[in-house]
Amino acid sequence: MINRRRFLGQSAALSAALGLGRVLPAYAMWPMSRPYLGAATRGEYDLTIGAADIALGNDIARATAINGSVPGPLLRFREGDTATLRVTNELDEDTSIHWHGILLPPHMDGVPGVSFDGIPAGETFTYQFELGQSGTYWYHSHSGFQEQTGVYGPLIIDPADSDPVEYDREYVVVLGDWTFADPNGILAKLKKMGGYYNFQRRTVGDFFSDTGDRGLGAATSERLRWGAMRMDATDIADVTGHTYTYLINGMPPTANWTGLFVPGERVRLRFINAGAATYFDVRIPGLDMTVVQADGQNVQPVTVDEFRIAIAETYDVIVRPTEDRAYTLFAETMDRSGYASGTLAPQEGMSAPLPERRPRPVRTMADMGMDMSGMEMDMSSAAMETSEEAAAHAGHAMPMPGMEEDASMGPSSEPVAHGPDRHGPGNSSVAEMSRSRLHEPGVGLEDAEHRVLLYTDLKGVNPIHDHREPGREVELHLTGNMERYMWSFDGKKFSQAKTPIEFEYGERLRLTFVNDTMMEHPIHLHGMWMELENGAGMHRPRKHTVNVKPAERLSVLVTADALGKWAMHCHILYHMDSGMFRVVEVVDRAVQE
Repeated sequence: MINRRRFLGQSAALSAALGLGRVLPAYAMWPMSRPYLGAATRGEYDLTIGAADIALGNDIARATAINGSVPGPLLRFREGDTATLRVTNELDEDTSIHWHGILLPPHMDGVPGVSFDGIPAGETFTYQFELGQSGTYWYHSHSGFQEQTGVYGPLIIDPADSDPVEYDREYVVVLGDWTFADPNGILAKLKKMGGYYNFQRRTVGDFFSDTGDRGLGAATSERLRWGAMRMDATDIADVTGHTYTYLINGMPPTANWTGLFVPGERVRLRFINAGAATYFDVRIPGLDMTVVQADGQNVQPVTVDEFRIAIAETYDVIVRPTEDRAYTLFAETMDRSGYASGTLAPQEGMSAPLPERRPRPVRTMADMGMDMSGMEMDMSSAAMETSEEAAAHAGHAMPMPGMEEDASMGPSSEPVAHGPDRHGPGNSSVAEMSRSRLHEPGVGLEDAEHRVLLYTDLKGVNPIHDHREPGREVELHLTGNMERYMWSFDGKKFSQAKTPIEFEYGERLRLTFVNDTMMEHPIHLHGMWMELENGAGMHRPRKHTVNVKPAERLSVLVTADALGKWAMHCHILYHMDSGMFRVVEVVDRAVQE
């Protein structure tokens, strides 16, 4: 009998002979399904970016691919390696590769217009940098909408010494969102109507249902407030399953990506959210998931049933299937308009039932950042008790707004009133009261009766090296106008921000994000770690991307140890392209003087 690997090899050879070598699914291009073999690493890779036809289930898609594959090839290194990556551009436009989460010199970071000029058509650029870290990362284009059309892939760095995480087998699980539409056309539609892809709006029937649940006054007042803000409580995702096909390792649900296991094995799943505009809620019914790494950094193990992975984040989990049966790997979109799915099984060809789809979530007054004092609305004491009960059932301690935390453990979750600056025409609303929401699982997961990962669960394995208190605070407001589809920091699009945000070389500072919009934003800082102030003290988790919920005030500590210019932006591709992007420059005052 011919086995799967031999079949794929012969298929690739036959396709190449017929001139169809690029019409292959991603799993045929790189070894996703294999037992962990230790440090199978290389220091050098040749990557070619060009147009390619790829198989998406029964459909053929025209993509911008890396080495003919979407996702691109799995790149594997060992900590301490010098990575050498020769990238050739076969497109008729400039391209680039950004090594997401990797600490490297600014001219190797791959952001055109910030750290280098881009890679012109027909040319090759050699990236070379030392790897002083380990973990699960990824890479993607930072040019136009190439990331949406397929220019992304996984990057794994094995530890220089033995891995503290024990496992028998591993799989990289790259989540993605694919559209057959032109991304420029998607943005044009969003510019004309911010909710163009939202087919889950509330109806008159929903209003009557809310009236029955909470009373006419509360239901009417809530609708009027949403109307006054020209916002929709069902506006969860800008781009939805109406145009997206959701992928695991380049494969749609119908293709049933499968990872094999032997019952009793410890299987490490390295999740990467490479979506352009999609948050995923990940669960494997019947299996506990023990989170052991976040954004490439080892964390103290925490066992959950589900986790939300923001765009550009990575999470590593350990599962241990003991039964000789299939398990569904289910990644449901945050807005519930679709899902990616695959299977863990002891042999090929098996599948398990899909879990029941959940109803689309609805935003609340808390997402508006409204001042709740004296309001007879659904943030009443009864509703808060329900939230406490849900959190207790899920096995989490839930600090409530107003509770002070020890100063060494993190900022207070006491609501903070917004200042007088409304941020101009680039912002349609402000959060009157912003507060920490790290202890909340997020919209659509509030009533989950199982364990959902919270940011307050994340604690680094090793203590933070820089023990200094921050010398100053930089506060940035995440702003936007959904009606006009404008996104910005402090009400200014990137084109309007004339000067970089300056960090002084060597300083310790607190960077506070205040979300004045009604949407989540995954904020990515290049070149430096962000230490999430989540109550973990000196075991704060280090992250390269943080998810900031609506009306949330979230703080991170940064040690400005990387001279040069660095990008900082929302990782929703359409938000970044529309202006939610800034340059951070780390300057050495002593040298300047």
